[in-house]
Amino acid sequence: MESLVTANIKQRPLRSLISAAGVALGVALVMLFTGLSRGMSNDLEKRSSNVQAEIMFTKKGSMNLTSSSLNLDVEYARLLKEVEGVQEALPVALYISQGRRGFGFMQIEGVDWNAYAKLNNIQLTAGNPPNKTDEVVIDATKARDDSLQVGNEIELFGGKKYKVVGIYAPESRARVKMTLGAMQEIMESRDKCTYMLVKCKDGVTPETVAKRIEEKLPGRKIQFTKEVFTGIEKQIPALNTFLRVLVGLGAIVSALVVMLAMYTTITERTKEIGILKALGASRSFIISEIIKEALLISAIGLITGFVISYFASIFIQRAYGLLFDFSIGWTITAALIGLLGGSIGALYPAVRAANLDPVNALAYD
Repeated sequence: MESLVTANIKQRPLRSLISAAGVALGVALVMLFTGLSRGMSNDLEKRSSNVQAEIMFTKKGSMNLTSSSLNLDVEYARLLKEVEGVQEALPVALYISQGRRGFGFMQIEGVDWNAYAKLNNIQLTAGNPPNKTDEVVIDATKARDDSLQVGNEIELFGGKKYKVVGIYAPESRARVKMTLGAMQEIMESRDKCTYMLVKCKDGVTPETVAKRIEEKLPGRKIQFTKEVFTGIEKQIPALNTFLRVLVGLGAIVSALVVMLAMYTTITERTKEIGILKALGASRSFIISEIIKEALLISAIGLITGFVISYFASIFIQRAYGLLFDFSIGWTITAALIGLLGGSIGALYPAVRAANLDPVNALAYD
């Protein structure tokens, strides 16, 4: 008699396909959500790591992960430079909007380009710095991903067109930069900025400079850039909890789909199982055959889930500019979800089949 592992799959391909699709869905959800989280987080950390200033000086509530405002007087730059140990104080105006086609977030910064480039050791690889209010520079990554070059136009602030006059590297915070004056004009916030980047002199610790700033300019928010410019996972403490819940849901989906498929299989093949038991098949043999069948279905779903995740990530990245980073750890987790979820889901139907009475099973119609 043909093995139960392959017989049911061959005889009922549609049901097997639906079961595998359920496992694939759970795996794909885990891979896409965790990959997106890691991709965006690592991208933010990479861009922020090129900021050379040690201190950020701003007002409370002036910016968070999804929004910002220009509410800090640029006059503070002069006052900060008077603090002992401060080498440079550079005002930055930050604007955060929805990303391409409404997904994700895009940052635009208004800066004094020459001072910003010198402070952070970035250079133009093509073109010129922005000088007019309708000019911007972009980093090499955005130029590549959006197929832009010097002389092209991009739309910002809800449709306003800006000319790309330069491309810079390495990437540093916002991928699009314009003059500080242009940002102040578009935001109707003259002589305002979002925060100040403070560079300390050699030999002076950021902690010492921060204490001196607090003494001279109390009531403002002082943070160290290494703590501020962290990844998304650190800025949203609940994200890891959400990912763990997602993993649990993926496992539950896989287990329930496989359990339903196996339970239905046992019901439909009661007589066949009775024949096997009448021929001397042991309980352990019946259970192992059903578990093997569930694992085969889960393996098919697992591979399908990985393929779907890979091609979906490519499509989403090209269409919406969202980045993915699939880690080995989460890949293993997704694999365990698919395989363990399938085997656990098949456990009850397998035990039920093993406990069937051969006489009753043979009489089942």
